[in-house]
Amino acid sequence: MSYELTGKMLAKYDTVQRTESFKTREFVIEKTDDINGRVITNYVKFQCVQDRTGMVDKVDIGQDVKVYFNIKGSKWEKEGRVNYITNLDAWRLEPLLNPANSGTNNDYLEPLDTFSGNSGDAVDDLPF
Repeated sequence: MSYELTGKMLAKYDTVQRTESFKTREFVIEKTDDINGRVITNYVKFQCVQDRTGMVDKVDIGQDVKVYFNIKGSKWEKEGRVNYITNLDAWRLEPLLNPANSGTNNDYLEPLDTFSGNSGDAVDDLPF
């Protein structure tokens, strides 16, 4: 099952070589929600594995992103103790465009419904 979360890249950690053939990398997303006028901020740590560890390099700290991830759980037993571990495994990371930096200045765009062919700005140079 796949999930997604949108937030701001808060931290990126180095890639860790766990075994000769397995590597992981963690990163943290800050997720802020306004719930009935109360701002709630959560800090969610994800991991990516193997060839996905490089996707974190494409995003800057402070940039808004959408993370696609799976929830993975495992059971760990040692010396008679049982522990359960949950990982949020990111498999896709999309940078989101910030409206302030999108390159379009809407102050200079005229809404289509305000232009009239009878206005003084209209030029009738059509051949038909």
